[in-house]
Amino acid sequence: MPDIRLVALDLDGTLLAPDESISERNRRAIAAALEAGIRVVLVTGRGVDTPIAVSRDLGLNLPVICCHGALTKDFAANRTLVHIPVPLIHAKPMVAFAEENGLGVALYINEAFYRLAGSPIVMDDMRGPGWHEVPSLVGLLGEAPTFIRFLGEASVSAMQANFGDLPLNYRLEHWGAFVECAVLSREASKQAALARLCADFQIPAESVLAVGDSRNDVPMLRWAGIGVAMGNALPEVREAVRYVSASNERDGVALAIERFALRERKSA
Repeated sequence: MPDIRLVALDLDGTLLAPDESISERNRRAIAAALEAGIRVVLVTGRGVDTPIAVSRDLGLNLPVICCHGALTKDFAANRTLVHIPVPLIHAKPMVAFAEENGLGVALYINEAFYRLAGSPIVMDDMRGPGWHEVPSLVGLLGEAPTFIRFLGEASVSAMQANFGDLPLNYRLEHWGAFVECAVLSREASKQAALARLCADFQIPAESVLAVGDSRNDVPMLRWAGIGVAMGNALPEVREAVRYVSASNERDGVALAIERFALRERKSA
């Protein structure tokens, strides 16, 4: 087993319980890792607000990797380290098509989410203060968006049929019966962003423990020296890696940290 120097944690379905709380055992394991000199970083598909709040709550001091890897933010210095947006040449026709055809669509741009005024709220996260309603999303595209979200099966299918051959990164996710697709630059991914951050700290992949639950976590889990899928992950995610922990309702993150990052330090 490699000596773990950095722990990378997904948020939804991983560190966060279904009610978005963090269990006491998860908190203790992360605190023990920090005390042992192990770095801990959050790697999430969310925008910046939640990972920054969670990082501060847990006493983490590394930048956060957000937006499926398209944005890395040093929140302590309020500085964007890496931003890989969707090229406007692709973003503009996609968003215009969505508006013209009444598709469920949202933009993440300038570290905030935007949806069309009057459009339905189809996910709980759309009720947060980081969301804004505007009369036109196309009007926001004076600069390239960090990523685009197509919400609902009909919207995702229409987007894939008309734009699925573009050189972009399509991150399909299922939340129960609901489906969404995040569209990113081809160069944006959790794995690439984590590898870049680790290179900055001269931490090799074999010294990284990564924990996640979704399809977009798999490349990161397979890149890390030890990749652990949550017990609540889809079967295809659990089958893609060697190790599987308990679910996010049963302290799966803590169990992974205790087993793979703290084992030698406890025995010592």
